[in-house]
Amino acid sequence: MVSLKEVVNDPQGLVVQEALHAVGYPEVGGARVGKFIRLELEGPDQEKAGARVEEMCRRLLCNGVIEDFSFELSPV
Repeated sequence: MVSLKEVVNDPQGLVVQEALHAVGYPEVGGARVGKFIRLELEGPDQEKAGARVEEMCRRLLCNGVIEDFSFELSPV
């Protein structure tokens, strides 16, 4: 998951929150919009796979200036 850092304004999140209020969900106190990226990697070593995914996020998938990322690995 790649999402804007908490200190960065999220205009899409504000639009989602306002739209939910408009259709009857006033209890929504905030919304943030992000990207979900699913990757399938080949290899037997989960530790190496995690290191590679972190590298991919830092180098290409996430703008470290304004975005944070998190990931989880699941064997298939």
